[in-house]
Amino acid sequence: MNAILTIIAIFIIFNIGRIVYQNNQTPELGVNNGQLSPISKKPNNVSSQTDIPEKYVAPLAMKGTLEETMQSLKTACAEYGNASIIEQTDNYLYVIFTTALMKYKDDVEFYIDQENKEVHFRSASRAGYSDMGLNRERYNKIAELYQAN
Repeated sequence: MNAILTIIAIFIIFNIGRIVYQNNQTPELGVNNGQLSPISKKPNNVSSQTDIPEKYVAPLAMKGTLEETMQSLKTACAEYGNASIIEQTDNYLYVIFTTALMKYKDDVEFYIDQENKEVHFRSASRAGYSDMGLNRERYNKIAELYQAN
């Protein structure tokens, strides 16, 4: 019985360590030739630039000028909460959202495509396999807040 409990304890400690490690790894993100970083095969991410139907979210429409669009995105992220802006250029915004309870970090990117008058979106969890739909829910709420601004 002690051997089984020891194995279970080791398994739990290993998995907690793995999640902590993943959560603290900063991915290489950004825009390359008008494309945000590709998303992984895990179900814990969504993007407006993917061909995978279950991970696809629609790009948002630009709001007037580039500056107005960027300000509306920043306001929507702030209203959503638990957001830290990591990088901002004239047409790119990188935000880390941290979950309240477990402190998981999710990387969210916005790319404003002025030519097509749309905002591309990418949201991915750093740790774990499934996000139980959180990244899609975040997209839906941010889209709602963005439209309201």
